[in-house]
Amino acid sequence: MIEGGRIRLNRWQQAAVAVGSAVGALLNPRRADLIAALGETTGKPAFERVLERMKRSPEGRAVLLERPRVVSAEVGHVRDLPPNTFGAAYANFMASRNFSPDDRPPVRFMDTEELAYVAMRAREVHDFWHTLFGLPTNLIGESALKVIEFEQMHLPMCLLSVIGGTARFSERQRSLFFQHYFPWAIRAGMQSTDLMCVYYERNFHEDLEDVRRKWGIVPAPVPPKQNFT
Repeated sequence: MIEGGRIRLNRWQQAAVAVGSAVGALLNPRRADLIAALGETTGKPAFERVLERMKRSPEGRAVLLERPRVVSAEVGHVRDLPPNTFGAAYANFMASRNFSPDDRPPVRFMDTEELAYVAMRAREVHDFWHTLFGLPTNLIGESALKVIEFEQMHLPMCLLSVIGGTARFSERQRSLFFQHYFPWAIRAGMQSTDLMCVYYERNFHEDLEDVRRKWGIVPAPVPPKQNFT
């Protein structure tokens, strides 16, 4: 069961929640609950397509069957893995930013338990993708990752987040993003394997560069030595 309790909405209610969440998220981009609500109320068709792809993939089916969760109780052990591993890189990413995997908001607006899990999985692997693609958590890094997420899942929320994020860029940040990060993110999202069908937890012990090669992931290029954050 995906905790938090699901709320069934009719189409008018979904539209109202989507609009309210979009406006609220633009006014306060740190409101993860509003961004999550926007993703759920606008993303059902996309999540349904992701679910079907997962069902067609042996590894994706294993994820759906076993329903691993990215929470402290399940992933805390990665801190003890060798420093070259994917698991250790993820642990360092989280610790260096004082992040907790338990901070993700619950899924509330998906119609079925299966879709709710897919939406939760997409939310919970976000920081795995940060680690694998080598992206920071500043506005530019988050916007670049949303481009990759859109290429992978076609969630409208990802596109809206990129539009909203770039609207808040300074001129220097906008230049850096569109000249340096955006073209790379388009290519990276298209050439990577279907990342929602990956059972990441089974690969924590593997070398970070090895799993990047296995999944067709090209890390973000090093930006020019200027402060655009």
